[in-house]
Amino acid sequence: MPLFNQKVSPGLSIADDTDILHFLNPDNSDKYVDARTALKNSDIYSIVFQLSADLANGKLKADAPRAQGILNNPTQTSNAHAFWQSMFAQLLLGGECFAYRWRNQNGTDMTWEYLRPSQVTPFLLEDGSGLIYNINFDEPEVGVMEAVPQSDLIHIRLLSQNGGKTGISPLSALANELQIKDKSNKLTLSALGRSIIAPGILSIKHGGLLSDEDKASRSRKFMKQTSKSENGPIVIDDLEEYTPLEVKSNVAQLLNQVSWTGAQIAKVYGVSDSIINGQGDQQSSIQMMGNAYVKSLARYAKAVTGELNNKLNANINLDLRSAIDPLGDSYATTISNLRKNGTLAANQAAWLLKESNYFPEEMPEASTPSVPVSTSKDDTPTEGGDNDDED
Repeated sequence: MPLFNQKVSPGLSIADDTDILHFLNPDNSDKYVDARTALKNSDIYSIVFQLSADLANGKLKADAPRAQGILNNPTQTSNAHAFWQSMFAQLLLGGECFAYRWRNQNGTDMTWEYLRPSQVTPFLLEDGSGLIYNINFDEPEVGVMEAVPQSDLIHIRLLSQNGGKTGISPLSALANELQIKDKSNKLTLSALGRSIIAPGILSIKHGGLLSDEDKASRSRKFMKQTSKSENGPIVIDDLEEYTPLEVKSNVAQLLNQVSWTGAQIAKVYGVSDSIINGQGDQQSSIQMMGNAYVKSLARYAKAVTGELNNKLNANINLDLRSAIDPLGDSYATTISNLRKNGTLAANQAAWLLKESNYFPEEMPEASTPSVPVSTSKDDTPTEGGDNDDED
């Protein structure tokens, strides 16, 4: 992009209320959820993967050829689908995502480079006229760029508390749920581990008062005996009695009570818990759940197109039809219904289906059916009539 001789004032750090809270309570580290740690949770991974993949399956359409070109091929290091899914996944995890716009001297976008949030530090100009960024690139030849104007950066945000300058991670609302889920997983693993060798009580009869060391020593010897038996029967003498403990049913009920964490995670991302293989709302139909999911995708799509429209100076929209209806059967059914009720003509319906690639472009035109000859009552000859001429 062209360089101008202008003085860039030092930027002001962007802070919100959470920074003050962490400053007053520095030990409250449990409120921060790392994205790498969150992806180890199967529910979060499932939601982030499905939402980011469906958003990437959509088609970004621009009314400007240059904007459409960079949207179709944004990077040189991977394909377009992988780039956009990575951007959307980071948006869902961190509440914001970044990409640096490498442009030529004319200001035309050549390629975009994905940036991790740890590489970017945003600042507010002293006069409040805009944002600038300090960027730490991975390439040693580039190094650190300071005071990068916001026009050189794609910065997509979700929910914000500072007027849209930065985004809030949805994971911040899942700190308690993830702790409960982690405790639940540890409890489940512990219960499964103990269920292989059921713990019990080993009573020593007529042994008098044994010391704690003797009791612990006998316990270790008994456990060693059970491990060497390879799940076989345990042999004890008449002076000992072993009583295994029963596994109560309330333990299973306790494990089932924490299944609500999956529904909480789905609620934060605005989708139904059926997305993560939960039972969901069994009262709802498949179409109702599909419509709710489309609304969820549309919320994230508006955050994406709002930033792209601003930076690329074009009218951009994200067509999610290919994501929610990959085979196009629902779209074809809608077009067929419009044709039946007379809203669309036959040639218009065929044109729409060809434009959506439901019909191939080389599909031959429909042959005109022969029109049946209709006969009126006057033309129908009567049988068994009298001959008027003879009369």
